[in-house]
Amino acid sequence: MTHALVLRPEPGNARTCAALAAVGIDPVSVPLFAAVPVGWSPPDPADYDALLLTSAQAVRLAGDGLAQLAGLPVVAVGAATAAAARAAGIDVVMVGNGDAAAAVARAQTFPRLLHLAGREHVAQPGVATLIVYASEALPVASSALAAAVDGVVMLHSARAAQRFALLTATLPRPRISVAALSPAIARAAGPGWARVIVADRPDDHALIEAVAASD
Repeated sequence: MTHALVLRPEPGNARTCAALAAVGIDPVSVPLFAAVPVGWSPPDPADYDALLLTSAQAVRLAGDGLAQLAGLPVVAVGAATAAAARAAGIDVVMVGNGDAAAAVARAQTFPRLLHLAGREHVAQPGVATLIVYASEALPVASSALAAAVDGVVMLHSARAAQRFALLTATLPRPRISVAALSPAIARAAGPGWARVIVADRPDDHALIEAVAASD
């Protein structure tokens, strides 16, 4: 694999690009979204047993309100999210290697979870949700996405997969490979790609390892 398009927002985009370059894959940065904070008010932490974090962006963009919830333990999805929470001084008690639903299923000892989420998220049954950031679509030149031909596209979210598929409807899918962080993200991209590579766990390191191994 000679080159890879990286669609995720910053600051993760730059980290993925650097990691790809380190294993000999030429990165092409084409972020489709920018994560931005939204206004929110922290609830009474006594109403909850733990926080559910599914993205490091929630920690990065939550702002001062996060300090009022920092006494709650964290159930994190993915190593990067867990690392961001620990860096913010929050106690991570569980790290899931699947999706949010799998993490919730494992967190039976915390029946009152509060999900600090992005505006575009998958609601979890029985879990309270508080929106602390949003992902805004960025303008993308069609010429930038054309670089996907004869390369691989790194898909870190279902929303990015869906938008990429829509924006590249005129490109030849049999000449484009996609690499997804999870099976659900791969499905969101739709059929017809040259290859579909899926990480064996939902973190960027595993995704890059899968791409490098497929070469």
